[in-house]
Amino acid sequence: MDDKLAGQNAQRSTRRRYAAVLCAAGLLVNIAGVQLARATGVPLYIDNIGSALAAALGGTIPGIVVGFLTNLVNGIGDYTTAYYGSLTVLIAICSAWFERKGFYTFKKPWRLLAVIAVFALIGGGLGSVLTWTLYGFSFGDGISAPLAHRLYEGGRLSQFWSQFLADMLIDLADKSITVLIVAAVLNLLPAKLRKNLYFAGWRQTPLSDETLAEAGKNRSQRVSLRAKIVFFVAAAMIVIAGAITALSFFHYRSAALEEQVEQAQGVVKVAAAAIDPERVDEFIEQGESAEGYDAVDRRFYDLANSSENIQYVYAYQIREDGCHVVFDADTPETEGSAPGEVIEFDEAFRAYLPALLAGEPIEPIVSNEKYGWLLTVYEPVYDSAGKCRCYVGTDVDMSGISTDGYRFLARVVSLFFGFLLLILATTLWLAEYHIVLPINTMSLAAGRFAYDSGTAREETVESIRALDIRTGDEIEHLYRSVTKTTEDMVAAIEHEEHQKQIISKLQNGLILVLADMVESRDTCTGQHVRKTAAYSEIIMRELRREGVYADQLTEEYISDVINSAPLHDIGKIKVSDLILNKPGRLTDEEFAVMKTHTIEGAHVIEHAMKMVSEEDSPYLKEADNLAMYHHEKWNGSGYPVGLKGEAIPLSARIMAVADVFDALVSKRSYKDGLSYEKAMEIIEAGSGSHFDPAIVHAFAEAGDKVREVMNANMDI
Repeated sequence: MDDKLAGQNAQRSTRRRYAAVLCAAGLLVNIAGVQLARATGVPLYIDNIGSALAAALGGTIPGIVVGFLTNLVNGIGDYTTAYYGSLTVLIAICSAWFERKGFYTFKKPWRLLAVIAVFALIGGGLGSVLTWTLYGFSFGDGISAPLAHRLYEGGRLSQFWSQFLADMLIDLADKSITVLIVAAVLNLLPAKLRKNLYFAGWRQTPLSDETLAEAGKNRSQRVSLRAKIVFFVAAAMIVIAGAITALSFFHYRSAALEEQVEQAQGVVKVAAAAIDPERVDEFIEQGESAEGYDAVDRRFYDLANSSENIQYVYAYQIREDGCHVVFDADTPETEGSAPGEVIEFDEAFRAYLPALLAGEPIEPIVSNEKYGWLLTVYEPVYDSAGKCRCYVGTDVDMSGISTDGYRFLARVVSLFFGFLLLILATTLWLAEYHIVLPINTMSLAAGRFAYDSGTAREETVESIRALDIRTGDEIEHLYRSVTKTTEDMVAAIEHEEHQKQIISKLQNGLILVLADMVESRDTCTGQHVRKTAAYSEIIMRELRREGVYADQLTEEYISDVINSAPLHDIGKIKVSDLILNKPGRLTDEEFAVMKTHTIEGAHVIEHAMKMVSEEDSPYLKEADNLAMYHHEKWNGSGYPVGLKGEAIPLSARIMAVADVFDALVSKRSYKDGLSYEKAMEIIEAGSGSHFDPAIVHAFAEAGDKVREVMNANMDI
């Protein structure tokens, strides 16, 4: 293990210790807040300060952990607090988000008010709705019960809205205290301590805030990897939890139904045991006047009121014309039918009539007709001869089972939602540091790859090496591959650049050799091609400094002109030595031949251009311009074409000044060279007629540099 890896492991260990301390402190703050509220009798909860503070300081994960631990500890005495864990998780997530967005500041009070409002809406609003879903509304012993009762007594609000408003008002006060304490702590803690308390899971060199923000702005893709991870994890959890919840719900309903069936069967067996089967006909005919009828009827009444779910307990004798009442216990809501009264068959019992008329046992029946949603259980009463004399029945109200089922479902969903948020937050946190950030930073570093110089390329490689991604999985393998590929690519580019430099030097050397070959035939020219190239560079640099022809004078253009300048007189290779080296003045015929060196030079270069592409030798285009047009004049009186003004290529206009100046100051066999001042007077006199005025001005402005080149070659 290298020193860097050891250092990273030490940093991770330190971060974990800070996170553990932060979670423990947050848990203690939450528990202390609850105990303080109970001890003082203040109608507040004060149980989210630690969660919100842990989330604001350490991020989402510590905040959620503190919230869940608080609910677990409080749940030791009251298990129902576990159902509100999802609300605590939501508050922790929001607290972390508000801190990242800078909402915990006293400089902008409206931001603190926004935090308070959101927390109150979660704790008070959603908490009130959750309480109603789980338990229904009742003005019991809750903290908000007295205020809800007073609001309800005002007569303007329903029970629901009375409870909702009471919960919101109390939670506004509660969350105001929470937010103000969190904001105060955040503003008092030193920035360094706050940075150490933040629970980051870096698996690479930590990024600066600026780089982190830039990496997060990479939105060229339609859907981010982060969003995909959250979607797939959430979808998988929802599908699995949905299936489990549905199975649990149906199992609960089935178990509750079985329990009610057992209870109902117990009731009808007890009621059937109270009836003398030999006297059933007597009870139907004489009713309450029959001896012992009242005792049995009271027994039925007691059984009917033995449970809130038992709706009716009765005894019917089933005949073809309907159900003949033997006993029918009264209930507080409904008076029982009189003995002997005939009741029509419910539609749900039509399928069972053959069995009932035959006196056979039947399965429990669930119906939802005029008497409501009921579970009906029948118990046959047989006489000594084995004949069914009547059926004792009981109807169990199923609405309670439905309500309990939905409340059970709400509890399961509430618990699941809290765990869903916890798992999603944990998954997103792990994915952020193990997948998303490593990939984004690799992409960012690769996108910044600079090719323009050796230093830039080396900086690019170093920036990728500096990421030091150590996820220990395929991401790290990808990072190592990217690093190696980048290093290899830079090495290949550097090798190619080196080869290009060698080829360029060889190429320029060949050009100078070719130019020297031309010069060696002209005993007067000497170092003319080299000096004119130097003067041309001076002119171009000065023009660019002055901002003249700046759109044309790029570094690439300047380089092309400098490299091609030695070829401007290449056409002289086609001129006879007798004319080229004649010591005296040329005749008109000889001068006409001499002038052909421009066209001949262009022909030579054009022939060379056909052998290579323009991309391979871009300077040849300017060499062609220089050879062909360097004797053209600004006023159009030059040769070989007679171009005028800016119709003359810029490189040729520059060479015209450099060529004439060097001819003036250079010593020839038939003349002495002129002084700088005299030569410059002649050049300036030709401004606007022979030469481009802007180029003459630039040449004069760079006089010191011109003198250096001129003086360095005086002895040649």
